[in-house]
Amino acid sequence: MSLKPTEALLIIFTRNPEPGKVKTRIAKDVGDITAFKIYNFLLKHTVSVTRNLAVSKEVYYSEAIPKNDIWEKEIYSKNLQKGKGLGERMKNAFQEGFKNGYQNIIIIGSDLYDLQQEDLEKAFQLLQEKDAVIGPATDGGYYLLGMNQLFPEVFEDKKWGTSSVLEDTLNDLKGKNIALLEARNDVDYYSDIKDHKDFQQFFKY
Repeated sequence: MSLKPTEALLIIFTRNPEPGKVKTRIAKDVGDITAFKIYNFLLKHTVSVTRNLAVSKEVYYSEAIPKNDIWEKEIYSKNLQKGKGLGERMKNAFQEGFKNGYQNIIIIGSDLYDLQQEDLEKAFQLLQEKDAVIGPATDGGYYLLGMNQLFPEVFEDKKWGTSSVLEDTLNDLKGKNIALLEARNDVDYYSDIKDHKDFQQFFKY
């Protein structure tokens, strides 16, 4: 099974990197500047695992579309998130993708260090046979969501950022043919990375 870039779309949701506005829960332990550096480190990782993926790629920014940044415009189309809350913003991005003719669409965040290119390739392959694919996060949320048709209910009535998101989403998809990927650890708290060797560079005081 081969993927066609005209059929498959990867949506990457990202926050505009700004000290004091990214990784705020980590910042409580390490400060705004270190949290900002960690966020940029995570962004670089996400670029490295997505840039060679053989699908169309779109980055959706939270605040504004910068002219020059880490996301190369030759590889990533750039858009602005639209909507009040996270659910509405994600739903609008999926709607836009389906309207543009994509058949298999996956959304991820831009700061998951455990994610690899192979995970994304596997998710797109599964999506050719399943209605939806979900990558569960160990904190009760999810790090990846893919669909080949819009299920608007998965974006509604959710307490985003809480441990109930995954369970509520699975309930919304009851009766649908779905695939679950391996659970991965989100980087939300200092405790998620304090003992990880790749992050020690940020904790040399």
